[in-house]
Amino acid sequence: MSESIRSRLMRLSLNFYPALRGTGGRVTYLAADLRELHVKVPLNWRTRNYVGTIFGGSIYGAVDPFYMLMFMQALGPEYIVWDKAAGIQFKRPGRSTLRATLKIEDEEIESVRAELEQEGKIERTYTIELVDEAGEVCALIEKLIYFRVKENAG
Repeated sequence: MSESIRSRLMRLSLNFYPALRGTGGRVTYLAADLRELHVKVPLNWRTRNYVGTIFGGSIYGAVDPFYMLMFMQALGPEYIVWDKAAGIQFKRPGRSTLRATLKIEDEEIESVRAELEQEGKIERTYTIELVDEAGEVCALIEKLIYFRVKENAG
């Protein structure tokens, strides 16, 4: 799916948001339905650490808020969505631009809604792979997302 004018403006706004801008990461693509997002973290003077690789904080910060934001948009205002926890595993040093793709399938959204109808609140873990220019995984980030049906919604 291509970008729409709305998603392109949102992508540009995200890239100018100070917290994301400070990581050195950039959103390079945001689907019109806001269910797919691409991020890149270049190795440059802003992201390079003392040993010449990408800072772990830049890697994590560049992808931190996106699953929460994407699910908020996909589920709508009747639901509460929060980041609850996160973890990162560094697999290899980031010595070139790292890229990640975050995607939420329709089946996942329907599954979350169905489980919320039964349980009222749930937690799910999503994994983000950041890969270098050679296609090697440099970091795995796990995001624990909390979902709840809003009280008095509807």
